[in-house]
Amino acid sequence: MEAIILQILNGLDKGSAYALIALGLTLIFGTLGVVNFAHGALFMLGAFVAVTMQRVLTLGFVPEGATGTSAGGFSFGTARETPYVEHWFGPEVGGTIIDWAVPISILVAIPVMALIGVAMERGLIRFFYKRPHADQILVTFGLAIVLQEIIKHYYGANPIPTPAPDVFVGSFDFGQVLGFDPYTIMYPYWRLVYFGFAAVVIGGVFAFLQFTTFGMVVRAGMADRETVGLLGIDIDKRFVVMFALAAIVAGMAGVMYTPILSPNYHMGMDFLVLSFVVVVVGGMGSLPGAVAAGFLLGILQSFASMTEVIELIPGINQVVIYLVAIIVLLTRPRGLMGRKGVMEE
Repeated sequence: MEAIILQILNGLDKGSAYALIALGLTLIFGTLGVVNFAHGALFMLGAFVAVTMQRVLTLGFVPEGATGTSAGGFSFGTARETPYVEHWFGPEVGGTIIDWAVPISILVAIPVMALIGVAMERGLIRFFYKRPHADQILVTFGLAIVLQEIIKHYYGANPIPTPAPDVFVGSFDFGQVLGFDPYTIMYPYWRLVYFGFAAVVIGGVFAFLQFTTFGMVVRAGMADRETVGLLGIDIDKRFVVMFALAAIVAGMAGVMYTPILSPNYHMGMDFLVLSFVVVVVGGMGSLPGAVAAGFLLGILQSFASMTEVIELIPGINQVVIYLVAIIVLLTRPRGLMGRKGVMEE
């Protein structure tokens, strides 16, 4: 039972990342009809916003008089650099700001990812609205490669550790809470934070679409764009906002995932393929389907990674998601919650 609970927790952790990326993908496809293969790159860019923020906050200087040079040219009295934030705000407050670099990065990532999203949509994507999906895939996939090579050039090819705040270091003892022996079900605090963060973001997006006038118009535009346009509503401007929102969701997901997986230039591609499978399984254009499929496939992948399962079926952890996709599409070609007419001739 302890192993089952632990795998469910692991699945919710993976499913949170899949669901957030798939949610952004579905927002773009449902509103603009664009198959965006650059969406994984937005997840990666969000992660590197956190990396950049950490580097900016740890920029420092060597205090005057802390180092010197002897007559022989040898240095003495060396001291560590003092970060500017510690110099400006004091060691205690400055140290806290540096420690909380990842959560603080969310505040930076929101406007940065919004600008990147608008630039992508206005500068490239809008010219491919009426083009075949194959063209959209090729151009956005090319854009993703360009973005990851830019990141590789400036940040290098190696993963960059980005720690969580010290208060979230360690693990929560689920075993003791659930009545099992202590320390039998230990789960990292930050992974629980990520799951809670994902739940808040997903709930916020659904609430925005469901309970606001803006969201109502967007949902109407997703169902019948021409009719909404005939009513005098500039649906294109609203769809630009939705593209920016999708970029923000992907970017925030990347920021918060950095303590779990050290950022590297190809992490966007790693998540992109799995997230597209999630979208297809959930149903193209279905937001609830994307979220449900994300958590479902995350849990299935977690159970398939158990040692007992791998010993029984070697390599199943690498292909289980694709096997589920094949089964679902054979039995339900539109996916679990796909809408009629989406990507159908």
